[in-house]
Amino acid sequence: MLSQTHRIVEALLFSAQEPLTQSQAELCLEDSVALEEIIEEINAYYEREKMPIWVQKVAQGYRIMTREEYEPWIRRLYQNRGNVKLSKPALETLSIVAYKQPITRSEIDAIRGVSTYLKTLLEKNLIETIGRQEGPGRPLLYGTTSHFLKYFGLNSLHDLPKLKEIEEVMNVEISEINND
Repeated sequence: MLSQTHRIVEALLFSAQEPLTQSQAELCLEDSVALEEIIEEINAYYEREKMPIWVQKVAQGYRIMTREEYEPWIRRLYQNRGNVKLSKPALETLSIVAYKQPITRSEIDAIRGVSTYLKTLLEKNLIETIGRQEGPGRPLLYGTTSHFLKYFGLNSLHDLPKLKEIEEVMNVEISEINND
C-alpha cells in the first residue's frame, strides 16, 4: 500500500512533461523528501502488483515508463507519429558525437571519412552547439542534448554502453551470421 506522499509523487510523475527532479518534488510537497527511496518503493509496489509501468531515472530526473513487453501495442497506438527516424549515416554521426564530445565537424568528418549529418541531428534536437574550439577559425563544438538522453532512456552519458561492450556484441553477431 502506498502512502499519501507516494501517491502525490506518483501523480507528479504522471503529470510531468519532463523528468521529475528532486527539487521539483520538494517544491510541490513543500518539504524535503527522499525521492530516490520513494521511487524505489513505488517500483516495488508496481512489481508486486504486476503493473505495466515502472519509474526510471532519466536525464537527472524520474519518468514513468511502460514495460518492454507492452511495446507492440504502444507502437500500434502511435504508428510512427513523432518517431525520430535516423539513417545509418546519421546514427554513425550521432554515435561519434555522443562518445567524443565536444567535437568539431572536421573531427567527425575525419573519423567517418565522409561528410556529416549534423543538420538532421540539430533539427531533431539530438545534438547542439556547445561552444567554439580555440584556435584558427574557432570551429563550432557539438555535443548531445538532454532530449538525446530522454530519447535513448539514459540518465547520463555514463550510461552509454562502453565501446568494448559494443565490440563484443558485434563480434558475437558477426560470428552467428557466419555460422548460419
